[in-house]
Amino acid sequence: MKTQKAIAFSLVEVLAAITIIGVVVFLAVPNIIQIREDSEENLATARAASLDVAISSFIQANGRASANTLWSGTNNAGRYNLLLPYLGFAEGSLSAFEPNGYDFTLPASISPPTKTAVSASTN
Repeated sequence: MKTQKAIAFSLVEVLAAITIIGVVVFLAVPNIIQIREDSEENLATARAASLDVAISSFIQANGRASANTLWSGTNNAGRYNLLLPYLGFAEGSLSAFEPNGYDFTLPASISPPTKTAVSASTN
């Protein structure tokens, strides 16, 4: 009579595999979260820079005096709407253009031009 030998993992082997997977996850998850936060920060910086370039283009296209008059007569959302033609592939509103967790404040005056302020949102 032939006996069959069972082929399976022992409890110790299964627990060792689960422990190794747990250690890898423990080490990887914080790094993945940090990469995501860094990418959001980089996106916010890049979008603020594109707003600054759009402001320069807006001034060049409209002339400094006319651009300053249009700019000073509106709020942050209205200023973004003035910049939309100079932003490639931009969202329809400033709040949609802002990355998650960041707020942009366009300069109150474009004479002299200043950079767009980027801040972490409080909500």
